[in-house]
Amino acid sequence: MTRRSAEVRLDSLLRTACDVIVQRGLANTRTVDVANAAGVSQALVFYHFETKERLLSQAFAWAAEQDLNRLDAVIGSVGSPLEKIRKILKWYVPTGSSKSWAMWIDCWAESLRVPELEKVSRRLDLRWKDALTEVIMTGVKDGDFTCDDPAGAAWRIIALIDGLAVQVTVHERVISRRQLSEWVRLAAARELNLDPAQLA
Repeated sequence: MTRRSAEVRLDSLLRTACDVIVQRGLANTRTVDVANAAGVSQALVFYHFETKERLLSQAFAWAAEQDLNRLDAVIGSVGSPLEKIRKILKWYVPTGSSKSWAMWIDCWAESLRVPELEKVSRRLDLRWKDALTEVIMTGVKDGDFTCDDPAGAAWRIIALIDGLAVQVTVHERVISRRQLSEWVRLAAARELNLDPAQLA
């Protein structure tokens, strides 16, 4: 197997593992389930990942990196900090399919028991908060926002989204996604001293 074909197969295995995890949950996903879904031997799965824990943590990291690549594109775009905040909030708040959020929630729960998953989820979670902090700091510097504590504001905004996202993902009819989006806009506007309409 050439290095290139191994990389392609690894990418395919990670994508398949994510599909299996969403369907079965992290705790119930076995290496044989991923192997069967991918149409490969279980030995090949162990060749790439060595352990079930490594397979799960790398699959979660792969899925999260797809989202983080989009976040990096927003951060690196030419828009104003206000435009970037709008895009981040609109995109981070769960809408439509909650597959990505289901994986995050599942990963947070399993991280209490699986140290490898905890390290991965913490690293990825901090990247989100650091990115939002960076945009807020730039907006304060440019005079778009007024905020004495950009890092604290970023943590509070994301904590609110995370908490509400759990509600709409796990308990679908408790609050609507529309209500969630409105509450997030109100909270973010308060943190940045903006009119909520500016974040719509």
